[in-house]
Amino acid sequence: MLPGAAPRVGISGWRYAPWRGDFYPKGLTQKNELEFASRKLSSIEINGSFYSLQRVSSWRAWHDQTPEDFLFSVKGPRYVTHLKRLREPREALANFFASGLFHLGPKLGPILWQLPPTLRFDADLLESFLAELPRTSDAAALVATESTRGPAPEERGFGVDMPLRHAFEVRHESFDTPEYFALLEKYSAASVVADTAGRWPFLTAVTADFVYVRLHGDEILYESGYSAPALDEWAARVSAWRASGRDVFVYFDNDVKVRAPYDAMALAARL
Repeated sequence: MLPGAAPRVGISGWRYAPWRGDFYPKGLTQKNELEFASRKLSSIEINGSFYSLQRVSSWRAWHDQTPEDFLFSVKGPRYVTHLKRLREPREALANFFASGLFHLGPKLGPILWQLPPTLRFDADLLESFLAELPRTSDAAALVATESTRGPAPEERGFGVDMPLRHAFEVRHESFDTPEYFALLEKYSAASVVADTAGRWPFLTAVTADFVYVRLHGDEILYESGYSAPALDEWAARVSAWRASGRDVFVYFDNDVKVRAPYDAMALAARL
């Protein structure tokens, strides 16, 4: 995504049974849902990568099913964030970057690292993890050489070098400290602005040349939609970030009652 481009507004994931016959027209096959959603929205957050390493064939298919100007964000694996809790991540990162996400090509946007609510801020631990993260696809290819699983090197999708962006969504109040934001700024990583209906910290510090927003529900986590006045407020925030010269990515995660795609389209229309 080139600096100065329009804000990207989309959804977190796209395969949800309640959406079928509602957002997705009745009779639309599951294999065509991404193609449909990508014509309504400018970006989608891939969250399957959080649960397991994805196949090369999946990365290729997602690239081919979406418009040329489409953009994906990719959620980093929970094995790194929740099981290893950022400790000794080198092999796990190698397997992730070798899995094939670079088959998305120029459609690859930021990588999201969502930390568990039980993980407290530890400056040394976080900095050691930040230092391991590649900032370009060439650097990721070097990390991937240490992979112990996944596709052969020629199948990993590395080609033209491109920059990589990383965003962190934290869920423990101990992260609300200037030291945390300074660390992210040092490594040009974004602090996610996460609206979680008051359940987890609402952090608005801008620490990179882009802003990453996740909207999980206005009043009830993952369920409630956003009213017109609430969407107006978010549109004003996005416009202010854009005015400061930053790229903006916004993803709605209030999927339970089929609000996410409609709220995303409504916010995009305001922008």
